[in-house]
Amino acid sequence: MTTQVIVVNGGSSSGKSGIIRCLQAILPDPWLALGTDTMVAALPPAMRASDAGIEFAADGQVGVGPGFRALEAAWIEGIAAMARAGARIVVDEVFLGGPYSQQRWQKALDGLRVLWVGVRCEAAVAAGRELARGDRAVGMAATQAAAVHRGVTYDLEVDTTHTEAVECARAIAARVG
Repeated sequence: MTTQVIVVNGGSSSGKSGIIRCLQAILPDPWLALGTDTMVAALPPAMRASDAGIEFAADGQVGVGPGFRALEAAWIEGIAAMARAGARIVVDEVFLGGPYSQQRWQKALDGLRVLWVGVRCEAAVAAGRELARGDRAVGMAATQAAAVHRGVTYDLEVDTTHTEAVECARAIAARVG
């Protein structure tokens, strides 16, 4: 059975998006890239800064409310349905809830062949990338660097602190069956 979904989890500015772009270029079949940022961008503007939706604090903390959680649950089920319909999908995730976040995905993806990938990056390096990007709340990268991995299990881990995205993507591609 071939891999149907690759779930890539890591903190903000860890290098997930670059790895995923490289994966899409080197994997022989087409893979859709979908993730948290895609979902947040699809939210109505009023939910991008509210207690019911998602809030990004000045110190980099992220808070999510019940409205966001309900839409996120539907989002996860929708991605699972697309994979069951034959689409190959790379999920770009930030497991703010640690193992609870992973369990929600595991439940939705039950019966599918999934490759679980952790993307690590030293907090100071991720924070430097965050500053260079200029599109994130300062502090988010450092806050998330280790927290999103606590209690989460992976088939493979890569570290972008000193390794280029394409090398990480090659390591992941080698595990895709």
